[in-house]
Amino acid sequence: MKKQVSFHSLATLSALSVMALLAFAAPSHAQTKIGMVDMNKIFSSYSKTKDAESRINEARARAKRDLDDRMDTYKKTMDDINQLNAEIDRPELSKELKEEKMKSRDDKIAETKNLEREITEFRQQREKELQDQAVRMRNDIVDEITKLVQEKVRTDSYDLVFDKSGQSLNGVPIVLFSRDNMDFSEDIIAALNKNKPASKK
Repeated sequence: MKKQVSFHSLATLSALSVMALLAFAAPSHAQTKIGMVDMNKIFSSYSKTKDAESRINEARARAKRDLDDRMDTYKKTMDDINQLNAEIDRPELSKELKEEKMKSRDDKIAETKNLEREITEFRQQREKELQDQAVRMRNDIVDEITKLVQEKVRTDSYDLVFDKSGQSLNGVPIVLFSRDNMDFSEDIIAALNKNKPASKK
């Protein structure tokens, strides 16, 4: 299929919009506690992300096979039309047989028009289904990550948490600098993957 759904790019967009900033009002008499997360890194490192990408790729491969089958049928029908045209042009062909072949050719032409419409509709429908599936999976994963970040915020009493992978509308990183000890992305990754199923050998 010509268009392809980029699961990771969709996830990145969602991560930037959902986690660009988690703000909590800090008491005026206390020092503001600021934390950092790298949502792109967290998303990419989560085992469910890799599983979701695999399912999307499998669905895309099935869609391509289905489309290829339809294209093969279309090409065969076009070959049949060309063959019939060649036979119709034979001068020794009787009038009756020529009319018979012309009718078969016209039927094949009508069949190709139906196939063209079917292929176009199939491509558009399957592309939409793949994109919708990718968006649903991405949103579910981002929700899981967001909940864990919020739990960390409450547990460790953060006042502000920034997504260091986020960018402004001008394409400039929102966070230009932060100390390494402010970043708790690895804690979130470890919590997400703690129940990861063992790999099959």
